[in-house]
Amino acid sequence: MFLSAGQTSDYIGARALLASLPTAKTLLADRGYDAEWFRNALIERDIQPCIPSRKCRKAPIPHDAVLYRERHRIENAFARLKDWRRIATRYDRCADLFLSACALAAVVMFWL
Repeated sequence: MFLSAGQTSDYIGARALLASLPTAKTLLADRGYDAEWFRNALIERDIQPCIPSRKCRKAPIPHDAVLYRERHRIENAFARLKDWRRIATRYDRCADLFLSACALAAVVMFWL
């Protein structure tokens, strides 16, 4: 887990986590992660990016639409995290406490 500022773009957080990515065949991500350097970094690690192109891209990059539909599982995990009132309303002002609450909720979700 990685916590960034709320106004930070998605691919800035991806840069911080890029070195710790596990081995995988494909990475599913939304349009917020569409950056050329990110796609190239994934390809260098032998990970196939499944990221739709941003609408402002002059030449759209194709992606596997059937595989991309599986991303709803990721969104469902975030929705389940927000079932925890403490996380949804962000009671904790300190980032360390908030990240700890997210980790605890994720562990409980995994085991239940």
